[in-house]
Amino acid sequence: MNDYFTERDAIDYAFYRVPKALITDPQYRSVSTDAKLLYGLLLDRMDLSVKKRWLDEYGQVYLFYTIASIQADLCCCKEKACKLLRELEQAGLIEKKRQGRGSPSRIYVKHFSKRSENQTSKGRKNRP
Repeated sequence: MNDYFTERDAIDYAFYRVPKALITDPQYRSVSTDAKLLYGLLLDRMDLSVKKRWLDEYGQVYLFYTIASIQADLCCCKEKACKLLRELEQAGLIEKKRQGRGSPSRIYVKHFSKRSENQTSKGRKNRP
């Protein structure tokens, strides 16, 4: 058995994307590695949201990712899952919009590359 990746092995694996800027850009130094991983998971879920046409009235893609699902995916407790979402919100990488009692919040994943130019404005850019 070979412990090393072959060309065929490398093609067969699926990967989550974590933008390089989250690692190298000084503005994201205070964001924990767990929150950066969660951002990568959120980016991955964007594909499904686009396929399901989950768009708001402004044409912006949103997704649903329950606390329970985050807990299962990251093998963490509820408090940690909530903390990671708050961390991403405070870093300007996501915005959550409550849907009401019993319904999961909509999560809008923001462009990491546009954060610095928009960080002084409140709310989603295309909203009136």
